[in-house]
Amino acid sequence: MVHRTPCKQSETLNEWTNSEVYLKLENLQKTGSFKVRGAFNKVAQLSEEECAKGLLAASAGNHAQGVALAGRKKGVPVTIYMPLATPEAKVQATQKYGATVKLIGQSFDEAYLAARSAQLATGATFVHPFDDLAIIEGQATVAMEMLQQQPDLDTIVVPAGGGGLLAGTALAVKAIRPTVKVIGVQAENAPAIFSKFHERKGMVHFLPTLAEGIRVKDPGKVTMDIIQNYVDGLITVSEQEISSAILFMLEREKTLIEGAAAAAVAAVLHKKLPFTANRIGVIVSGGNFDVAKLGECVTTSTDYVNNF
Repeated sequence: MVHRTPCKQSETLNEWTNSEVYLKLENLQKTGSFKVRGAFNKVAQLSEEECAKGLLAASAGNHAQGVALAGRKKGVPVTIYMPLATPEAKVQATQKYGATVKLIGQSFDEAYLAARSAQLATGATFVHPFDDLAIIEGQATVAMEMLQQQPDLDTIVVPAGGGGLLAGTALAVKAIRPTVKVIGVQAENAPAIFSKFHERKGMVHFLPTLAEGIRVKDPGKVTMDIIQNYVDGLITVSEQEISSAILFMLEREKTLIEGAAAAAVAAVLHKKLPFTANRIGVIVSGGNFDVAKLGECVTTSTDYVNNF
């Protein structure tokens, strides 16, 4: 049902980091993101009774497309609540997969609350974007494939928003190759998991970011429990670092990636890992980027040309 995506070595990153870096290209996955893995796994397990009143979801974009496609394959109507600032490319793609899209709220969290209210009113089945074991199990297949393709990795770097991909990666890695370290990466502007992982008290800032796919204010309870127990480290990257990673992948690797995926690439590109790693796998989580924002990337990443 999903593609086995390539795990590609980057010679430029190898030279820059003095390590072997492998990019797991989930931007080449169906719907342009890893999210379809969890969505298919969840929807496949639903009963006819659960599907009878349709499916509901909230998403910043990629989960929306995954649920829309999974619902279409199963012949079930899908309604998705998305933030007003969702890139138009993600909205249109979701609609093309047959889902009804409702734009509401300034963030994923506001869209999520609206979707939950609609669920109570309609009785539809809610497909959570990350805080569900069936979703987490589906996302875990990315890491399982990586370890089959490159069994001697010592570190895997994962972007994190609500934590589904990071939790799934950690569970898979620690079951198959427990010595491999798992590092989560968040945007500095939306560091909810980072703050909880490091037990930082007080108000956590929540600002706009190019990595809108991982801009989540409240990570999942299930995901956080797994992350606290199995993830080896959490770090953050700046908007400038995310921008430079998008441009780096476009210019050097001829690959367009979105901000969430760029966060993981940026952690390696800017040498921000908390320890030395020799064989690094990076989950390039998606490629659904609004090309109109490339100019913003160039403006934000003023030192890109000089550094790389």
